[in-house]
Amino acid sequence: MKNSYTKPNLKTKYFEDLFNSLPSMENKSVAITGTTSGLGFYAAESVAKLGARVLLLNRPSDRAETSYALLNDSCSNGDLHKVDCDLQSFESVKSASLRVSEICADGLDVLCNNAGIMALKDKATIDGFDIQMQTNHLSHFLLTKACMPLLDKASQLRNEARIVNHTSVARFATKKLIEKYLEKKGGRLGGDGGSMILGTGRWQRYAQTKFANAAFTACLHEKLQNKNSRIKAMVAHPGLAETDLQATTVEDGGMNRFFTKYLMKFGQSEKDGTLGLLRCIADPKINSGSIVGPGLKGAKGKAKSFPLESFYDNDEAKNLLWTKSCEAIGENFDI
Repeated sequence: MKNSYTKPNLKTKYFEDLFNSLPSMENKSVAITGTTSGLGFYAAESVAKLGARVLLLNRPSDRAETSYALLNDSCSNGDLHKVDCDLQSFESVKSASLRVSEICADGLDVLCNNAGIMALKDKATIDGFDIQMQTNHLSHFLLTKACMPLLDKASQLRNEARIVNHTSVARFATKKLIEKYLEKKGGRLGGDGGSMILGTGRWQRYAQTKFANAAFTACLHEKLQNKNSRIKAMVAHPGLAETDLQATTVEDGGMNRFFTKYLMKFGQSEKDGTLGLLRCIADPKINSGSIVGPGLKGAKGKAKSFPLESFYDNDEAKNLLWTKSCEAIGENFDI
């Protein structure tokens, strides 16, 4: 097929050592978006094996059913819960948050805003926003707001809770957050073309979402610290990890399959790409206000912790992100 792409099946080098270093997560609840494959799948499998109750937030699909069955097989003693959550619909996110509240009456210890899409065509969601921005950031902003009482409850009962966001090196592909990408202008934000090298079109929209993920973390960290909250906010990045994102983007026309095959020779496996997420979710050494990945711009390697970066951790970026996100969801988000 013209636009087919097969993952290179890169060798895993660091995952087992990190997993074996993590403490038990018994009596903790972890909600993760986007667990049908890739990094979200391995993060869910890992925390289930560490003893956590795991909520799998995915759009209803055959893939969601298949991955749920696989996770149950690999985590024989796991406490796994399916939660229908379509991140391209605010109403679906609100319904999902109610279901999370039912399952986690004793609080939510970790909310992992993992799900994402990359460099897709210029389309609007049912709510009118760019599909990338709503999936990658705006719906996670709404979900975080809705889950905040549960996170606060867990932090009071068990001394801390965590909000984990997911960015990428694409955050460097834009110099600042631009208002229009957070507005109801889906389908009118640069068209279906664009170059990954030049950071235009569909790639500019993607970069804006990854900048937003990091800036959201900076907002949360500041606001939570100012309230002396026991809820931590951190953000992971996976380096250049082989996931279904590349295949989906190739199929959608956003990447050339031959270039992608060459590029991924310099990447790392899905499991090694999960290291940053896992450290943010479960490693007691990770502090609020951290970004965790294989170097700040690294493509592969062990996940290390760094302070948030100034190009998104500044008043201009944070104020714009919070104001426009509240406008988008039609609600104030007060901490």
